Amino acid sequence: MIPKECKRLAEVDFPIAVVSKHSAREKSIRHGHPSTLHLWWARRPLAACRAMLMALLLPDPCDPHCPAEFKSKARDIFKQSMLAGKPIKTDDDLRSRLLAFIGDFADWDNAGNAIYLEIGRGLVKAAHPEETPLVVDPFAGGGSIPLEALRLGCDAFASDLNPVACLINKVLLEDIPRHGPELAEELRRVGAEVKKAAEEELAEFYPRDSDGARPIAYLWARTIRCETPNCGAEIPLVRSFWLCKKAERRRALRTKIVRPPKGVPHVEFEIFTPATEKEVRGGTVSRAKATCVCCNTVLAPERVRTQLAAQRGGADVVFDAKGKRTGGATLLSVVTLREEQSGRDYRLPTDADYKAVWKAQQRLKEVAATKRADGLSAIPDEPLPPIGTLGFRVQRYGMMQWGDLFTARQKIALQTFQKTVSKLTTASMAAKEVAGLGLSRFSDITTASCRWKSTATQVIGFFGRPAMPIVWDFAEAGIFGEQAGDYSVTVGTMARVIGSVPTTPVCGSMQVADACASPLPDQGAGVWFTDPPYYDAIPYSDLSDFFLVWLKRALPGHLLLRDPFDPTNPLSPKLQEAVQDETKKVNGQPKDRAWFEDTMAKAFAEGRRVLRDDGIGSVVFAHKTTEGWESLLSGMIRGSWTITGSWPISTEMATRLRARDSAALATSVHLVCRPRPEDAGVGDWAQVLRELPRRVADWMNRLQEEGVRGADLVFACIGPALEVFSRYSKVVDAEEREIPLGGDPEAREAHQRGFLAYVWEVVGRAALEQVLGTAESRARNGAAGALEEDARLTALFLWTLQATTQEAEPIASTDEDADEPETDEEEEDDAPTSKKKKKGLSLPFDVARRFAQPLGIHLDAWEGRCIETEKGIVRLIPVMDRAEQLFGQDGAEAVADRLEKHRTGPIQGYLPGMEPEVQEQRTPIKGRKRKGGANVSDESLHRHRGATTLDHVHAAMLLQSSGRANTLRALLKSEIERGPDFLRLANALSALYPKDSDEKRLLDAMLLAVPR
Repeated sequence: MIPKECKRLAEVDFPIAVVSKHSAREKSIRHGHPSTLHLWWARRPLAACRAMLMALLLPDPCDPHCPAEFKSKARDIFKQSMLAGKPIKTDDDLRSRLLAFIGDFADWDNAGNAIYLEIGRGLVKAAHPEETPLVVDPFAGGGSIPLEALRLGCDAFASDLNPVACLINKVLLEDIPRHGPELAEELRRVGAEVKKAAEEELAEFYPRDSDGARPIAYLWARTIRCETPNCGAEIPLVRSFWLCKKAERRRALRTKIVRPPKGVPHVEFEIFTPATEKEVRGGTVSRAKATCVCCNTVLAPERVRTQLAAQRGGADVVFDAKGKRTGGATLLSVVTLREEQSGRDYRLPTDADYKAVWKAQQRLKEVAATKRADGLSAIPDEPLPPIGTLGFRVQRYGMMQWGDLFTARQKIALQTFQKTVSKLTTASMAAKEVAGLGLSRFSDITTASCRWKSTATQVIGFFGRPAMPIVWDFAEAGIFGEQAGDYSVTVGTMARVIGSVPTTPVCGSMQVADACASPLPDQGAGVWFTDPPYYDAIPYSDLSDFFLVWLKRALPGHLLLRDPFDPTNPLSPKLQEAVQDETKKVNGQPKDRAWFEDTMAKAFAEGRRVLRDDGIGSVVFAHKTTEGWESLLSGMIRGSWTITGSWPISTEMATRLRARDSAALATSVHLVCRPRPEDAGVGDWAQVLRELPRRVADWMNRLQEEGVRGADLVFACIGPALEVFSRYSKVVDAEEREIPLGGDPEAREAHQRGFLAYVWEVVGRAALEQVLGTAESRARNGAAGALEEDARLTALFLWTLQATTQEAEPIASTDEDADEPETDEEEEDDAPTSKKKKKGLSLPFDVARRFAQPLGIHLDAWEGRCIETEKGIVRLIPVMDRAEQLFGQDGAEAVADRLEKHRTGPIQGYLPGMEPEVQEQRTPIKGRKRKGGANVSDESLHRHRGATTLDHVHAAMLLQSSGRANTLRALLKSEIERGPDFLRLANALSALYPKDSDEKRLLDAMLLAVPR
């Protein structure tokens, strides 16, 4: 075995850039990838798990304690393989070869390659010749970590509280390795059997068209009634009237208002081929406010919610006794597909379409009246979580039970499939489990909250993100169309996963267990590697109940599909789940931050118990708030761990919704840790404080070489900073006062302020030194020679927002699992509809505060001047919005006139030497009434210049944008004569602004005008 003193590769080096590239690329790999077996939220990329596991398992050849036998065997393995490469002469050569192999093996294309598997498993065996180490993951979730442990030939033990996660892990770690490709073939056979039986029973509810075309999607809209007197028209709640946006097959809906002599007006639709975007009208609903097509009256969100609540969500059609539609959901269009014809057709609904739905409702009444032998209702009637649960909004619209998320026809379809799966008699238990997961996976695309993606012309599953918002217009899949939404397509996708997972020497082990009470013995694990819940980010248990209610009906009596702690609970365990959720209480106390920290500390202490003294651990974290990090780190330190490394691996799409103009992390930070010895001494605060800047600076330089930037770099530096703190049982100052991990960052005394406040200060100073110079990193309270606070604040803001380099391939959505970032289709009650999202880069307030306070930057002093704070978010005011501040109202109007006149083209640099009449053109915009027009003198612009260096830079940028070349030249001349600060700041900001931003283009154009 590896000597206890020997460092692992993860503690000394790691191929960040290569592994990040492969990890981010995995988002675009669909067919055959284990992530497509079944949805799980925040699943770790296999590339990152595989690479980190190898680095944790292998010793550093350059470490003096590294066994000579390992180095000898490792050289032989490479020499005898088909990846021999250059001769390995030195220990440095061997380390480089190991790191290069780890990076190459992270490529999904090599994950099942026999050569790479043989080398990877051989290296692990060489490092652990006596016994293959047991890899433990107590928060197994989607199973990425234990699955990769099996791939490397290790024993794997996975546990989780959640029944859905447990079943996913059982299939991945036990069923697939045990049965291999035979399970894939059996699943295809079972899937065909289930589909055939269901199709016979459901045929009348999904009829073909009279011309033989098969409907593959029904596009519906929920409806409400206009409450305006003398109107009363039905309002279809539609986000977009586009049906297909493909260039050669554009289709959209056009509205026609019909006003009969008697009765209320109504809307009719027709399908047409628009030549331009402008021909397609805008939607009728935005942020929960609905606009009547007939009278243009806007209904407030509370009225929309009240009407939909009376319909229990409004997804079902309301019929009279004779089967004629009288209200409820309205069918906008039907998407059909003909055999031997490419492309989709779109048609308007017919009476036959509504008749099929009416028949389904009649059948549902019969089914709902029946009782199951296990006491469950035929259709899920378990309650949705309480209003206020993170990510859940559907309850406000009358959807109070899980069955309310589906239309009547979808309920009948899912009930028929689950009944067929539960009665399988010719399938093995493993095949039944996968078929049950198939039904669960199938339910994601068989809800009244699926969307129609007009650019891809397919139905998109419910869970584009871990939340349950209201969806106004929805797509109902035709479940026998052999497209997205067909059970056979779902099963086929799962069979490809089974076939792509390579055979492993051993099977893993899955068990329902609380991470705070592991069933494993003391010191039984060699690696403790986990991705714990993210504080208050994702309500895993509440979301997973969506799947659980169907799974337990398809697999009645399955031991994993229950709450082992409370037999009376019909849903997944909530009380023991390690997430902050104050809507739930444990022993009368809310699950607040303190409860979360205590729970995580217990889980980490339990991990320390089951890990050998010479073992190693890793914890993955990607939360973007300082509170989330403090909670995690507090738990680790209280759980007796020492952090020895910190590697940020890019795992997220830079284009995803949360990443736009914000500090959302693109990386997941992998903290490497060791069990802290029980005899660890007491640390001296003065020594820790002296060592901290060097440790952080070294790590920042190392990570920046790998392209790690901004918020990713900030949080990745916390790991090595914690190494100097967490190696001790506690750290005390000269007066024997213990220094806590967290505290009040505005306090002056270390024992009140907490260690993390000093970490943020050191990182902030290092960042300022890089971008503005040494004087700026030491500036505090107006130190001589330093730029003003607003310049330092802006520089830190932009530095934090820099994006980590990613070279991953573009994300391509190819099937029903495609994760499409979606915005909420409503906002909070107090969000004004007319108020557009403000422009500007943003940071969480706590992040900005933690940087600013120790560096002598007072956020309050710059509120409304260069920053704005709202709802916990600090926004950097765009330069374009500062014109009135800097030039006064008349000057701002002059700038605005020029910008509006040229807004359709790119921002150009107006260099000295251009014709003055072109440079100084000040023509008012036609139809705009401006005080004094736009003919403002240069003297006016000079007189209103700002007082700080940042104000001067922004003023120059605005003059550049408005074409005021004479004034700009005068300003630049005076600033250069005054000193170097103007150009120093301008050049620094040019390097920091996002490359595609207006500020970057303006600033660079302005710098071209600087006299040489």
